[in-house]
Amino acid sequence: MVRLLIAASGTGGHLFPALALAENLPDYDIQWLGVPNRLEQTLVGDRYPLHTVAVEGFQGSSPVKNLQIFLRLVRAVFQVRRLIKEQQIDLVFTTGGYIASPAILAARLQGIPAIIHESNYIPGKVTKLLSRFCDTVALGFAGTAKYLPQANTQWVSTPVRSQFYTPQPLDLPIPENVPLIVVVGGSQGAVSVNQLVRQCVPSWLELGAYIVHLTGNNDPDAGSLTHPHYLALPFYDNMAGLLQRANLAVSRAGAGTLTELAITETPAILIPYPFAAEDHQTYNGRVFAEAGAAYLYPQKELTAKVLEEVVVNLLKNPDQLQKMAQKTQELAVIDSAQKLAELVRENYEL
Repeated sequence: MVRLLIAASGTGGHLFPALALAENLPDYDIQWLGVPNRLEQTLVGDRYPLHTVAVEGFQGSSPVKNLQIFLRLVRAVFQVRRLIKEQQIDLVFTTGGYIASPAILAARLQGIPAIIHESNYIPGKVTKLLSRFCDTVALGFAGTAKYLPQANTQWVSTPVRSQFYTPQPLDLPIPENVPLIVVVGGSQGAVSVNQLVRQCVPSWLELGAYIVHLTGNNDPDAGSLTHPHYLALPFYDNMAGLLQRANLAVSRAGAGTLTELAITETPAILIPYPFAAEDHQTYNGRVFAEAGAAYLYPQKELTAKVLEEVVVNLLKNPDQLQKMAQKTQELAVIDSAQKLAELVRENYEL
């Protein structure tokens, strides 16, 4: 049996594509590499053996702090190499982020294949630095290849969890014949987006819309607005069912979220996270905006009045929403997880 180490940590954007890949490798013995006290403890811990190492990204210009981080990284590389030896790992797969560095470097030292999946249009620092040490770089966006000229790249899109491909029942009190707006700021929430949205909600409710607002856990004003047709939740685990039912999403532009919107054919108002590395969410979102599947607004330029009016106009013009849904569907790659799994198999067989 092939033994695979998956290194994915921190956010849903890193974890969900890796979990989708794992679902498509049922004949593999899978071990998981993560970081202590991150989301993988909840999402992965009861599915696959979970190993952790202490790594973090380099911060600012503090030489002392960065030296400490570098020494932890070196230690983590040798910890992962020891894990590879002990578990007799055959190959390593990672979705980037801090955890990818020790995983890729340990695989290189041990002489086994390493594959990284880069979901964002603009590749992250780890991908740029370490893609040369990977046998293959799998891409979420085809256009990303031009940023990695020295790497062996292959476009597979970004996998989503299997439940997105089949109808999921929605256990929320929302009638079937009303428009539903879903507001989602990613797995961490988005307080600034939440503040904008709450100013717009009364107008949207007047038009008969229901609103499910996923606020995240860090919004002190999350409970400040109440209405029977407005549901504010910190998190909702049935995102597949929620987006399948939604008529419109107001969302950040993380690569994983965009893929879920495409699979569920959900039009969107995209507000990229302005502090994302290399502004990658803006580049992600432009692919959807240029295709006619979404409207894209920089956060610093978006006012509550503009957001309110754009959504009101869409609610009053369901034909436009339908056109956007069709364009969104055209961006979907429904077999992404299978393509990525095949890529993993090919790298092991080489």
